[in-house]
Amino acid sequence: MKLDSSDRRRLLQLAAATATTLWLPRGAWSRTARLQSDPFALGVASGAPEPDGVVLWTRLLFAEPQAREFTLRWEVAHDEGFTRIARSGQVQAMPALGHAVHAEVQGLEPDRWYFYRFMLGEAVSPVGRTRTAPAPGAEVARLRVGYASCQRWEHGYYAAWRHLRADAPDLVLFLGDYIYEYPGAQNAVRPVTGGWVLTLDDYRARYALHRSDADLQAMHAACPWLLTWDDHEVQNDYAALNAGNGVPVLGTVPDFAARRAAAYQAWYEHMPVRASMLTQGLAGLQQRPQGAELRIHQQVAWGRLATLHLLDGRQYRDRQACLRDGGSLIDPAQCPEWAEPQRSYLGAAQEQWLEQALGRSAGRWNVVGQQTLFGPRDARPGPGQRFWNDGWDGYPAARTRLLDALQRQRVSNPVFLGGDVHENWVGHVKADYSRADSAAIGVEFCGTSISSRASASGIERAAERLAENPHFIYGEARYRGYGLAEFTPQRLRTTLRAVDDVTRADSAASTQAQFEVLAGRARIERV
Repeated sequence: MKLDSSDRRRLLQLAAATATTLWLPRGAWSRTARLQSDPFALGVASGAPEPDGVVLWTRLLFAEPQAREFTLRWEVAHDEGFTRIARSGQVQAMPALGHAVHAEVQGLEPDRWYFYRFMLGEAVSPVGRTRTAPAPGAEVARLRVGYASCQRWEHGYYAAWRHLRADAPDLVLFLGDYIYEYPGAQNAVRPVTGGWVLTLDDYRARYALHRSDADLQAMHAACPWLLTWDDHEVQNDYAALNAGNGVPVLGTVPDFAARRAAAYQAWYEHMPVRASMLTQGLAGLQQRPQGAELRIHQQVAWGRLATLHLLDGRQYRDRQACLRDGGSLIDPAQCPEWAEPQRSYLGAAQEQWLEQALGRSAGRWNVVGQQTLFGPRDARPGPGQRFWNDGWDGYPAARTRLLDALQRQRVSNPVFLGGDVHENWVGHVKADYSRADSAAIGVEFCGTSISSRASASGIERAAERLAENPHFIYGEARYRGYGLAEFTPQRLRTTLRAVDDVTRADSAASTQAQFEVLAGRARIERV
């Protein structure tokens, strides 16, 4: 999808239209063509909670392609029966945005749960449940955050979402790889539809496939989500406008910028995020005509209890060191580029934004939600080192700058949450990882996948890697699942949950491990 200036202006207008309440003449919303199927087959979702509002999402699907616009009604209520309506309005579903809508609801009370739904003619969506954030400066007793990543369709079912829903989190923090761009997998548990995902229509179809899963839909409808992305939302191991290695075996992608633009638009269309993400990003296209930009890094306050900082480790990064088409294990001693001080994982602008955001945070806990493992993980036992160059290990100077910023800004109780590696890793964030006696300044919980398989070497060598990297206190690669982090003013308790069998939709789940961190002490204790 190549976006010219007229496309950008139109999408800016569409984003504004789909996010804004439209007061149409009475009955206008019901003048729709007779529906031949459930237009709400992809369910509903909410996100971007603020003290006075949230974003409500749905995307219409039709039995036959529709080139026209539709006007939906939405309602937010205090009760599930919708007898006490808090807010209501109308929003347009535009074909240029895949008939996705992002209703930005305002005027709600802080720190409250609400119910919501959409209506199109006589069709009514499933009912969703959402909540607002606490008021600025409010003292909050508890925040439960479910964090997860990596849900490859072919590798298994999404039973993990069903169990997380039963755990009743206040928020879900999704840390990347919502979809995968591949045409299939060996020994697939369930087949993926379509081939390589390359165009806007391809990306829309792949998101729709994932959204058809009942357990994923139910989790989206249970509470608000905050989201970032990793690589597979576009292409494996891509870096900024440098293509990775996720291309068709028998062909090439001639215009990666166009593919990324299509992928970013499809991500926006399917996530409960604010229209400002799209409008800010497309405005940036006027300065970056070579490809779409979509700003997704953000800061979310939860009263005085916690501040969440969501990062984007893909869009602005430098290319991986010593490799031109994706990630690989490298020997730093044989790769001078690896240690170059100017190389960035987040990009200079996002690095500056993050330090400022950390400095102004009033949260007792500062949660950094990002894509992958933060602390170094040396994969070579004994002398010498080998690092995976696609994550933070490939950008040591950028990691050092962030560690320095945490100390310079005197950040209260840093907690890093990550994904990507399909393994659970728990460890201490060190001021200087090169020194064994360096003080811990934060903690890290890098989660396993919802369904994506771990590598055989990761499973077999987890204990060996744990011994080689003593700043980690726990490492496990056999199970799929999620993490549940519960914050109170006094402590953080993190529970690692795993499904028994990812190949079964009805799989049971169990607790793998629990850890506790006392406020003011960057020390993890297993409980």
